Amino acid sequence: MSRIGRMPIAVPAGVTVDIAENNKVTVKGPKGTLEKVLPQEMEIKLDGDQVVVSRPNDLKKMKSLHGLTRTLVSNMVIGVTEGYTKELEVNGVGYKAAKSGKKLTLSLGYSHPVEMLDPEGLEAVVEGNKIIVKGIDKEKVGQYAAEIREKRRPEPYKGKGIKYADEVIRRKVGKTGKK
Repeated sequence: MSRIGRMPIAVPAGVTVDIAENNKVTVKGPKGTLEKVLPQEMEIKLDGDQVVVSRPNDLKKMKSLHGLTRTLVSNMVIGVTEGYTKELEVNGVGYKAAKSGKKLTLSLGYSHPVEMLDPEGLEAVVEGNKIIVKGIDKEKVGQYAAEIREKRRPEPYKGKGIKYADEVIRRKVGKTGKK
């Protein structure tokens, strides 16, 4: 039995979970509403103030879908109650980030400033050399943070670029001259 899939998901007060046909799960909470169509093979039941996910048989595909489905529902519940954040750091001489309205402007050593618009439901906050991406959908927060990082990935020699706050860059030793 899947250790993760077996665990029930506690639904906190102020959160409503609706399960429609074809496993369309809608979670409403204080921060907003999330909707997702989950694999139809899984059986999702609302049991009082808990959501329980069960699988029809022990095929390898069902075992893997079991844990995934449970985690997706859990992420939706956490998203509408607490929300998700991803923190990025801008390192390098002359590299900076600025925010005006919904537009994030990055100066990353290119001949032009890189401009990005915040996607629907997400917000990027700039504090000094840090960019904090906030939102209720874990997948979208991670995706937007990855897109920002991709504009100038950290390089291994000086560590310049945009990196996640908890990311460790493996440094390399530069060239040495002839003797």
